[in-house]
Amino acid sequence: MRARDFAMSLPTVGTQTPALDAMRLLAAHNLPGLIVVDDSGRPVTVMPGTQVLRLVIPRYCQDDPTLARMIDEPSADLFLAGVRGRTVADLLPREHHDLPVVDPDATVLEIAAVMAGSRSPLVAIAPAGGPMIGAITLDALLDRMLSA
Repeated sequence: MRARDFAMSLPTVGTQTPALDAMRLLAAHNLPGLIVVDDSGRPVTVMPGTQVLRLVIPRYCQDDPTLARMIDEPSADLFLAGVRGRTVADLLPREHHDLPVVDPDATVLEIAAVMAGSRSPLVAIAPAGGPMIGAITLDALLDRMLSA
């Protein structure tokens, strides 16, 4: 089975998509992450949902989660307010990682290798330099591997 055979159509975002809209998309579709595409529909990066959290949660709470307990719920809810007016581009990490993209003819093992190597729960499917034709989630990949 090849990547194109079990590719799914998933919503994507652009770098200028409002960050709150991207977060709502993650939640509404129960996605493990978002694929960021350019104006031509080519994948730019994959932003795992945990990366979105890392960029919203204050660093001191990430470094010492017990500090988060000291903040009351109404105050904790205000952290999302800090995302207002920001775009997906603002949430992207400064360092560049290998882009988890596979060719439509990639095998299940190739997909798994890219997913594992990039530590991404989501892989975009696109021909070299071409627009994205779909994506594969970790869940779909595991389902495929376990059914074989």
